[in-house]
Amino acid sequence: MERLLLEYLPILIFIAIAAVIALGLTVVPVLIAPKKPDPEKLSAYECGFEAFGDARMKFDVRFYLVSILFIIFDLEVAFLFPWAITLGDTGLFAFWSMVVFLAVLTVGFIYEWKKGALEWE
Repeated sequence: MERLLLEYLPILIFIAIAAVIALGLTVVPVLIAPKKPDPEKLSAYECGFEAFGDARMKFDVRFYLVSILFIIFDLEVAFLFPWAITLGDTGLFAFWSMVVFLAVLTVGFIYEWKKGALEWE
């Protein structure tokens, strides 16, 4: 039984080290960070609007457009990593499939750029 438990010792050590690092990275900034609160820092921030106001006020859609564009192009990177790692095993079909995928995303990016979705006026 002791031999079986010894196989789990590296995992237990890893968890303990991770817990110490996490605790240290949480406690050290609380102890050494400068504390200079002002009304701007203490105010709630939500999508660039004042936190308290009329619920029927008009809002700018650019906040949501930028977030959607970020998600789209961020997911592109999520597909690129596994593709790059397995490229040697998957062959030419996977290569050209990804080239087509990146071409479609590039065309979409150029379209959004030309429409002015990335400009903040």
